Amino acid sequence: MFCMQLSAVLMTLLVALLSDRVATRVVAAPQRTVVATSSSEADALYSRREDLPNALAAAAFWAQQLAKNESDFEAAWKLARACYWLGGHAPETERRARFEQGIEAARLAAVAQPNRPDGHFWMAANMGGIAEGFGLRAGLRYRGPIKASLEKALAIDAPYLDGSADRALGRWYARVPGLFGGSDTKAVEHLQRSLKYSPTSIPSHVFLAEVYLDMNRRDEARRELEAAVAAPFQPDWIPEEREFKKQAEAHLRRLR
Repeated sequence: MFCMQLSAVLMTLLVALLSDRVATRVVAAPQRTVVATSSSEADALYSRREDLPNALAAAAFWAQQLAKNESDFEAAWKLARACYWLGGHAPETERRARFEQGIEAARLAAVAQPNRPDGHFWMAANMGGIAEGFGLRAGLRYRGPIKASLEKALAIDAPYLDGSADRALGRWYARVPGLFGGSDTKAVEHLQRSLKYSPTSIPSHVFLAEVYLDMNRRDEARRELEAAVAAPFQPDWIPEEREFKKQAEAHLRRLR
């Protein structure tokens, strides 16, 4: 009997020891490393940005190119775009730094090509990320520069990215308090204008629905949300639009 009990104890200890070793091996396993060595590889990785290491690798490549040449317009605006994504998806402690990196990259893009909308738009986007995510003081600090950058992008190329400047200005007017220039009426005007460039734009429908909800125009909000859910994905923006569809579905559940 004693031998059987001893054997059982030894077996339990052995299993526990093996389990600890396996757990240690799992914890200690290195994270997957992704590296882009060319512009085409960076573009391909960014297209799969929902897997965060891909987005980080693309951003690292464009940051390296920009460090070599601050006038590299393509590297600058693409880094700014990647930073905007990372600012919303990286670990919480890294997000503000990513947005700030994006603002600087966008500034360099705007300096390199002031008559192109890319730098102005992505500068506004990254400033908006800070304004919406880091408190009232940040919102007040960036309120004016965001609007100015978007208006520049709009004046240069209104159809850029399917009316993204109008879409973002609509968001600006919706989010900024009336005392500081916000206006639901102007928000609706800009968002409706953005839909002329892209009638199936999922984010435009969601933003417009949110303004209608603020105005207590529930039937119109429901119509916009249903349009967002039914709209097809745009190939270049599937990760972002998938998130907006989820927001639309959540709003619809609350309206029922």
